[in-house]
Amino acid sequence: MDITLHLAQQPEADELLARSPLAALTGMLLDQQVPMEWAFSGPYTIARRLGRDDLDAYEIAAHDPEAFAALLSEKPAVHRYPGSMAKRIQQLCQYLVEHYGGDASAVWSGVGSGAELLERLKELPGFGEQKARIFLALLGKRLGVTPEGWREAAGAYGEEGSYRSVADITGPESLAKVRAHKQEMKRAAKAAAGKPAKTAKTAQAPKK
Repeated sequence: MDITLHLAQQPEADELLARSPLAALTGMLLDQQVPMEWAFSGPYTIARRLGRDDLDAYEIAAHDPEAFAALLSEKPAVHRYPGSMAKRIQQLCQYLVEHYGGDASAVWSGVGSGAELLERLKELPGFGEQKARIFLALLGKRLGVTPEGWREAAGAYGEEGSYRSVADITGPESLAKVRAHKQEMKRAAKAAAGKPAKTAKTAQAPKK
């Protein structure tokens, strides 16, 4: 299956995400409190700084924690909180080594149903309910992983024709629609909480 992603908005970084299950998982893990492009370019930056063309769960799990945190903290930093995210990435890789022989794709390969896949994703360190559903939708919509019931398991993120998350991004136009949806959700949440919403001029890139 010829897979093309447009999450990092950088050809080399997106190419890695498309061919590397661990890179895709790591990008999803990083996708919080920073713009999406920053998060999903992180796996490529990490691989390059390690002198590799891909990420290796065994290597990252065994890496000295302080050295790995320093690697993520180099300018430009991989995340707004590189130290805490370095720890989370190592925890994810350690879990993959322990439970899946270091093979990230084993999380979803041969899975029997969307519900089972959702439970597997929720067991991953750093993957809560929402992040697991978004990644499940990404697997189904962009990466060809479509076990029975995957759309239902992904909830609203699995809906066809929606523009709710990274799973719906295929290029600049859909990226703009997803950003608009997220901004509208933020405005609605602030209105419900009685807080003033940001104007279009002051609104920043969505954060999770």
